[in-house]
Amino acid sequence: MHTHLFVDGLDVITRSDSRMAGLAPGLLLRPGGPLHPTDTARTVDVAAEEGHDPGPDRLTLRIRLRGETVVWSDLMYPGADDMVVEEVRFRLDQYLGEIERARTASAGPP
Repeated sequence: MHTHLFVDGLDVITRSDSRMAGLAPGLLLRPGGPLHPTDTARTVDVAAEEGHDPGPDRLTLRIRLRGETVVWSDLMYPGADDMVVEEVRFRLDQYLGEIERARTASAGPP
């Protein structure tokens, strides 16, 4: 199972590099995991190239919390208007709610 990260209806991973597959939801979405924001900015691996030897290429983004806003930066994917998207922002409450919803959905029925 792979994670798909959508921003404004666009799959960030596929649009950034179609060779990549999102890392496992259990890894990215776990409580306190890589996609959970902190006051200190950090670089997070969100995808890897499958079947690549000797080691997979990685797709990363920079994530940080600025007040009540989660900021993803160091992006380079074409948006809906084909302009390059370098940064996206999310309201913290909505962001955390979506991570929890996706984590629960990926875990399947109890």
